[in-house]
Amino acid sequence: MAANKTRGFQRKAAVLAYIVALGAAVPTHGQKNASATQSDDEIRLSIRARPEGAFQPKLQYQVTPNPRKPYVKQLFTPAGINVLRDAPVDHRHHHALMFAVAVDGVDCWAEWDDSGRQISRRVEGPWVGSADGSEAFGHFSQFLDWTHADGRTPLLAEERNIWVHAPFDVPTTLVTWRCRLSPPEGKLSVTLSGSPYFGLGMRFLPSMDTGGEFSNADGRTGVEGTNAVRSRWCAYTASADGNPVTIAVFDDKTNARHPATWFTMENFAYISATLGLDRQPLKVEAAKPLALRYGVAAWDGKVDKAQIEQLYRRWLDLAAQEER
Repeated sequence: MAANKTRGFQRKAAVLAYIVALGAAVPTHGQKNASATQSDDEIRLSIRARPEGAFQPKLQYQVTPNPRKPYVKQLFTPAGINVLRDAPVDHRHHHALMFAVAVDGVDCWAEWDDSGRQISRRVEGPWVGSADGSEAFGHFSQFLDWTHADGRTPLLAEERNIWVHAPFDVPTTLVTWRCRLSPPEGKLSVTLSGSPYFGLGMRFLPSMDTGGEFSNADGRTGVEGTNAVRSRWCAYTASADGNPVTIAVFDDKTNARHPATWFTMENFAYISATLGLDRQPLKVEAAKPLALRYGVAAWDGKVDKAQIEQLYRRWLDLAAQEER
C-alpha cells in the first residue's frame, strides 16, 4: 500500500510538472481551452479546437464497470462526430474503446457468468490545461482491481491513465491510453493470454461497418493485409453516418512485443492492438510490472499515410512528455 501511495504522489507531481512545463494553468475542472465534467459514473472532456473557439466534446469515459469494465464510451472527431459503438446486440461485451485480456486463464474480455471483472477503486483528476499556442489537453487516472467473477478474488492490479490532446495546428483528437499492470498483492506473477483480438479494442458505428479500408504503417491495406500482421500503427477510414473519418491506433515503441500484432475484421468493423497473446502468453512479474502505452487519433476526412506517420512521430514525443 505504501508503494502505491508513493507512486500516486509521484504521478501527481509528474502531471503538475508537465502542465507547468507547457505553460498551463493550475489543474482544474475548467480552464481557458479545456473543461471537464465528472459524475460517479462518467468523465467528459471538452476542448477548444482553436484558442477562443467553442468548446467541443472530445471523450466520454465510463468510470463504473458497465457491467464488468470501465472504458471510453464516446470518442469525437474535431467536427464533433462520435465514432464508437457501445454494447451492440451482436456482441454486448464490445464496449466502444476498451482494454481487456485473460489473466491466469480467466477471460476478462467477455461477459459470461464466469468472466472476470475490472473493479474501479478510485479515480484521480480530471485535470485540464493548455500549452500557449500549441494545444489543449485533459487527463485523469483510474486505479483498478481485475478480479474473478465474484468481484473479490484478485487477478491483477492496474493503474490506468487517459490523456486527451487537441493540437491547435493539426485538426485531430489525440488520445493516450496508458496502463501499468502488476500481480495482486502477495502474488509473484500472473500470465496474460487470450484470443487473437484481446488487447486494446475498438468497435465502430454501424455506418462504418461497410465500405471502409484498413491500412498500416508498412503500406499494407485491407483485412488481408493488416490482420494478424505486426506494424507500428494501423488505421481505418470509413463513413460515419455520411461523414468520412479516419481513425488510427498507435503502438508505442517502448511496449512489449513492439510493433503490435493487429486484429482487423470487416464483417463488422473492428480493430485491436494486441500483444499476440494467442500465440505466446506473457508472464508479468511483481518485480517488473508491464507498462503499455497506446495512442488513438481521430480525424475528419480521409487522411493519407504520410499524415498518419507524422502524427505518430509527434505522439511518441508527446507520450514521453506525459510520462515525465
